[in-house]
Amino acid sequence: MAEKIKVVHYINQFFGQYGSEDTAHMGPEVKVGAIGPGLSLQKALGERGEIVATIICGDNYIAERLDVVTLEIVELIRKYEPDLVVAGPAYGAGRYGVACGSVCAVVQKELGIPAITGMYEENPGVDIFRQDLFIIKTGTNARTMAVDTKNIVSLGMKLVTGEEIGTPDEEGYFVRGLIKNKRSDKNASKRTVDMLLAKYNGRSFQTEVPIVNHDDVIPAPPVVDLSKATIVMVTDGGLYPADNPDNMPTGNADRFGIYSVEGKSDLAEGDYTVCHRGYNTAYVLEDPDRLVPLDAMRMLEKDGYIGKLHDYYLGTTGLMTSLTNAKKIGQGMAAYIKEHHIDGVLLTST
Repeated sequence: MAEKIKVVHYINQFFGQYGSEDTAHMGPEVKVGAIGPGLSLQKALGERGEIVATIICGDNYIAERLDVVTLEIVELIRKYEPDLVVAGPAYGAGRYGVACGSVCAVVQKELGIPAITGMYEENPGVDIFRQDLFIIKTGTNARTMAVDTKNIVSLGMKLVTGEEIGTPDEEGYFVRGLIKNKRSDKNASKRTVDMLLAKYNGRSFQTEVPIVNHDDVIPAPPVVDLSKATIVMVTDGGLYPADNPDNMPTGNADRFGIYSVEGKSDLAEGDYTVCHRGYNTAYVLEDPDRLVPLDAMRMLEKDGYIGKLHDYYLGTTGLMTSLTNAKKIGQGMAAYIKEHHIDGVLLTST
């Protein structure tokens, strides 16, 4: 390539070095050149390309009005006439991943230029946007930044030059559900029998049509009469007694706690702590009822709107939780609810 390709990079407020949840509501800002993870991205680009601008936006700001803010950001990108747009990588951060996917998808649709991002497999942005764009597989956090940006650049350059894109395993991106014709020296029946024999004999094989299996969850029937129902409060917002008796983590929890509210009419400031790195916890620490609304539930109980509030609430930390741990926690909570003959759940989040 005779000239360097121009790259615009999208990142959130944390990687843009503005702060964490305290700056999550900041609107889009543009900086010249590479910032934060962009430095690793620029190193991977080398002499082939240059990050001409970095666009930084708060996770909350874009999450609360995704469609509108995405278009704002795309208009900022348009001014630089880039050859490639890179977002993230977002790793396991859900809001960030959805923002990266949204920006890349709209860039491709509105500007007609390649866009690419990277995420951890359990980021919700993967399932939302994997059919719309290439998403490089990353680790859970920025410890793998050097490898992740190298893989993003490798595939991104192919998108720019029009070079043939390899399979997901070859290039390191998530399966997109697309089918591409490819010549083989074996016909379909021969390949099918070979795979069947390999499976039967315990040998390794790779399917040509991978199927993602999801659990079928049957919704519970509605509560027939709330005035006679026992309700339990459940939260994934990380609220625990001040001494954190179960030593709950700030992310990727593998358990939940059970905490008494018997005889209490509200949750007092100072009696509780929040172990959660995914949002600004100051407002909850100031008034824990904002997350676990004991005061409001007591009013509903007093007025007869609900029959009874359960004497305990269930709490966990729903940040970057693996699917395995999430299922384990959910099954544990469901078993507790059944055991105590509870009719309904008030589930609060961040």
